Amino acid sequence: MADGTREYSLLGRDGEQAMVTGLAGAKWYQTDIPRKQLTQLMQRRDGPAIRDTIILFAAMVALGTAGALLFPSWLAVPAFLAYGVLYGSAMDSRWHECGHKTAFNSRRLNDVIYQIACFCMIRNPYSWRWSHARHHTDTIIVGRDPEIQLMRPPTFLKWMANFLGLLDVPAGISRMCLNASGRLDPQEASFIPEIDHAKVVRVARIWVLIYAVTIAAAITLGSWVPILLVGTPRLYGAWHHVMTGMLQHGGLADNVVDHRLNSRTVYMNPISRFIYWNMNYHVEHHMFPKVPFHALPALHRLIKHDLPTPSPSIAAGFVEMWPALVRQLRNENYFIRRDLPDTARPYREFTAK
Repeated sequence: MADGTREYSLLGRDGEQAMVTGLAGAKWYQTDIPRKQLTQLMQRRDGPAIRDTIILFAAMVALGTAGALLFPSWLAVPAFLAYGVLYGSAMDSRWHECGHKTAFNSRRLNDVIYQIACFCMIRNPYSWRWSHARHHTDTIIVGRDPEIQLMRPPTFLKWMANFLGLLDVPAGISRMCLNASGRLDPQEASFIPEIDHAKVVRVARIWVLIYAVTIAAAITLGSWVPILLVGTPRLYGAWHHVMTGMLQHGGLADNVVDHRLNSRTVYMNPISRFIYWNMNYHVEHHMFPKVPFHALPALHRLIKHDLPTPSPSIAAGFVEMWPALVRQLRNENYFIRRDLPDTARPYREFTAK
């Protein structure tokens, strides 16, 4: 940031500097946990994820059917809006957890749900597996992390547009079409191994075919229902995953090696926790990414003595975050440094090599 601005491109100056200083790939702080307890927390189970998956897909079938039968009556709107949140937001947490291969004990179940969720979110399963691996290796490291949602200085209009997927969806479709043509974006090619390039292309071509069939069905039936069920829910159901995603790291530090500085845990209501699959325990998840979603509340209770006090609600998280984002308009180096309890170890500060 020699000129005072951040360069978020994975092919730019800041990423190169992070490599030189040792910030990229650095050792991150972790709260001490007895090995036996951590091993227990990391145990994968099929039961919780199977239960939640049955609830999720049963609800989607019921809401989608109700919306289709009631369309074009206004009575269809609530059904489609609820369906959209499950399609366009709950699937965000499902690709995430199944991408970590921790949601189910069964590798096959993880892979099946991961593929479905990636399609719903228009995120190529091979691109995003490697993208997310980089996100965990270099969390909110400018020029290294490809998943930084809130860049500095803030661009509020873009964030607001994304509550309806108006940026993410066109970008996803554009990337899908690029991949279907046999090409990769240079930035994604920087973190996807060459062995997976053909897989990226193959998946994109299958998705293009599915969307083409959906559009053909809508034209043949003379109805918007197929499009309201496939594709567009990623627009009208995006608001919940955008809302929770902003809270993950918004207003906090970048270019650090302590997740207590750059990630936020938020207590949420049961419905949002189901949609989000316990990713509201976000400091805990980044510290110990191999702990399954169903064990994150127990992990939180075990290590909360070493963490900043969680935001007590979604609203409280925004009350804390929003003024910091506004302040970053004038000073992009500003961030919230949350107080640690007396029982915590000090923050780990990064020292360049």
